[in-house]
Amino acid sequence: MIYLGADHRGFVLKEKIKKWLKGWNYDFEDMGAYKFDPSDDYPLYAEKVSVLVKDNPKSRGILLCGSGVGVDIVANKFDGVRASIGKSKEQVKAGRNDDDMNILVIAADFTNELETKGMLKVFLETKFAGVDRFKRRLSDIKKIEANN
Repeated sequence: MIYLGADHRGFVLKEKIKKWLKGWNYDFEDMGAYKFDPSDDYPLYAEKVSVLVKDNPKSRGILLCGSGVGVDIVANKFDGVRASIGKSKEQVKAGRNDDDMNILVIAADFTNELETKGMLKVFLETKFAGVDRFKRRLSDIKKIEANN
C-alpha cells in the first residue's frame, strides 16, 4: 500500500500523483488534504502517513509540501521511517537501493511534474539491495532510534 499526504502547497501535485498511481495500477490511500485549504498545516498529513508506514513495514509513503523540509522533518520523527526529499531519479534510486527509503518527499514548489513522475516511478520500482553493509546500517539506525 502507498499512503499519500500533502498540505495546500503540495495538494495539486498530489492529485496528479493519484492519477498516475491509478494508471500504473498501484493501491494507494489518500490521507489528505482532501480539498485545497490555504490555511492547513503539513504536520497533520505527515503524521498520518508516517504512522501508517511505521505500522506497515511493507508499505510506502509519499509526502508533499512546499519545500519538502517540513514533512521530511515530521516523518523522520517516527521509528522505522526513512524519509528523504527526492532531488533526482538517480538520488531516489540510491535511497531505495542503499537505505530502504520508505517515504518519498516531494518539494512541490521546486519540483515539476516530469521530475516528480520520474522520481515516483524509480521510488516504486527500485528494491532495497539488502547487502550486508546496507543491512548493518539499518540495524545501526534501529539502535539509535531505540536510545532516543
